[in-house]
Amino acid sequence: MSYFVTGATGFIGRFLVAELLRRREGDVHVLVRRTSLPRFERYAAEWGSDRVHPVVGSLDEEGLGVEADWVAQHAGTVDHFLHLAASYDMAASAATNDRLNLGGTRHALELAAALDAGCFHQVSSVAAAGDHHGPFRETDVDVGQRFSSPYHRTKFESERIVRETASVPWRIYRPSVVVGHSRTGEMDKVDGPYYFLPMIRRLRDTLPGWTPLLGVDLGDTNVVPVDFVAAALDHLAHLPGRDGETFHLVDPEPQPVLEMVNALCAAAGAPRFAGSATTGRPSLGRLLPRGLRPADVAATVLGTPVAQAVLERTVGRLGLPASVLAHTSFPSVFDATRTTRALAGSGITVPRFESYAATLWTYWEEHLDDHVGRSRSARAALGGRHVVITGASSGIGRVTALKVAQAGGVPVLVARGREKLDALRRDIERAGGTAHVYPCDLSDLTAIDDLCGALIRDLPGVDAVVNNAGRSIRRSLRLSQDRFHDFERTMQLNYFGAIRLVIGLVPVLRQGDGGHVVNISSIGVQTHPPRFSAYVASKAALDAWSTVVASELVGEGVTFTNVHMPLVRTPMIAPTKLYDRFPTISPAQAADLVVTALVERPHEVNTPLGNAGAVAHTLAPKLAFRVLNMAYHVFPDSAAARGPAAGTAGGEGGGKGGEGGSQSEQLMLARVFRGVHW
Repeated sequence: MSYFVTGATGFIGRFLVAELLRRREGDVHVLVRRTSLPRFERYAAEWGSDRVHPVVGSLDEEGLGVEADWVAQHAGTVDHFLHLAASYDMAASAATNDRLNLGGTRHALELAAALDAGCFHQVSSVAAAGDHHGPFRETDVDVGQRFSSPYHRTKFESERIVRETASVPWRIYRPSVVVGHSRTGEMDKVDGPYYFLPMIRRLRDTLPGWTPLLGVDLGDTNVVPVDFVAAALDHLAHLPGRDGETFHLVDPEPQPVLEMVNALCAAAGAPRFAGSATTGRPSLGRLLPRGLRPADVAATVLGTPVAQAVLERTVGRLGLPASVLAHTSFPSVFDATRTTRALAGSGITVPRFESYAATLWTYWEEHLDDHVGRSRSARAALGGRHVVITGASSGIGRVTALKVAQAGGVPVLVARGREKLDALRRDIERAGGTAHVYPCDLSDLTAIDDLCGALIRDLPGVDAVVNNAGRSIRRSLRLSQDRFHDFERTMQLNYFGAIRLVIGLVPVLRQGDGGHVVNISSIGVQTHPPRFSAYVASKAALDAWSTVVASELVGEGVTFTNVHMPLVRTPMIAPTKLYDRFPTISPAQAADLVVTALVERPHEVNTPLGNAGAVAHTLAPKLAFRVLNMAYHVFPDSAAARGPAAGTAGGEGGGKGGEGGSQSEQLMLARVFRGVHW
């Protein structure tokens, strides 16, 4: 079995190649532009197979520009020619769409004919349905539909080219809107519904999550994750006796746009929209015939040249293409009966959007949200600067590294394990950035000295240090009587390791424009929550040391910022299952605070609740301790802290009598004191 794939380094193509390598045998030949060979090499390393071979060519050239000798050598050996390369951008010009979607299809068919390929597989789009209202079947082609964009038109016409001119057997696939991987969230560009995510982030950062918002029924859309598309393509391409058929790779049940938006708002912690599409009751507009419904009328109006020109000069300047607004919903309902039957028994189904919306949001927020990269102040402060980030393999450190690189900085990645650091470096390099990897056990003071020596020797300079690596222990004093090593280990990493690193790098931090040190401290230093005596004491020690040393080094241009971080959803808190129900900020939100510290260099970065806790301990310490003691009795020690004898009875919620209060009491306190570690 042998394959030829165009668009293999594109979004869907990368996952399809991985699927072929996992499930099939034989060589996979992929079309690659000469200028894209370095990109191919990066993906080839991820595929990890010697069965993938680059074939230099281009969509713009006859026969895809593949050399005649290669064609002669492989003629008659290619069983499946999978054509994915195309323009998938609704904002692209008519010329670009014609060149890539029409010309590219003609050239791919020429090469498939020269190779005498077993079957030509054309990956089209449901955009071929145009503005058709009502059911659109897999057997439908030309039903008199009109096309409101070059993208939609060329998808329809490229299918016609295949049907009318292909000299080899063919199959056509029409995916709906393809979003990131349902398990990892991986996505390589902002497109489709992703254009709306910055607005959701602004809502989250501006309004409390409980703020009621009025929504409008925007009609239905159809979204599928890329892993479903890749798996379905692989399965359908290998079914016998299905040549000449078209398959809809869609969700059999269309999703109301408002429900999809609310699922993303819930994932982000943003306010949600109330409306008929979220209650299950049909709105008055949905009782109207298709074409007269508000969403359909709005799409028609927004698609007019006048409306598009106005939108381009308004929302278009905010990064939301005008053409996207006219296509927030589909007037068509895509029937997928044939595809559903063909996939029966394969285990390949479309997951419900709500089940992976949080995964999509997290990946976008950490990798694709470019507001830091677009910030002039961030680029001015970080561009070309080397920033040492400890604990960079996960959580806050990892996302901070991505954002520093986005702003043009050079993150220097430090953590114990090399494997995760190398993966992060590849992510940064794939996005066009630069990063350096230095594995180090930061609880080993000698290893830190060696690290400092290597950094001074290898790098042109060190401009900033982010002390993010840390250890958290949640255990009451009552259960710590024979565990003094908890205090020693916590101080070793959180305090001694951090100051050893800074002391070792002070000579180079003094150089140039002066260096900056950011310590990831804790809101606990201000609020003093029970059961965190080891952790909070280590962070308070680092705060105090930095404040004293700052007064000595400020004249030499070295400054310090202590970030009193609220509770963050990171691997460090994962063992405490109680926190699964707590309101937390995301690693990306925490990384934004770190970037603020790097750019603005304040003495402290605090939250309002943290400041209130500090004031309460100063003005009303007795009352503060009473409140904390109440929390001490409401929240139990974890099962891990109680040890094996605790068993499973009561779990994290526990009961009364020293085991903790009810879950309702715990959640009430967690929400009132949002972000505090209990």
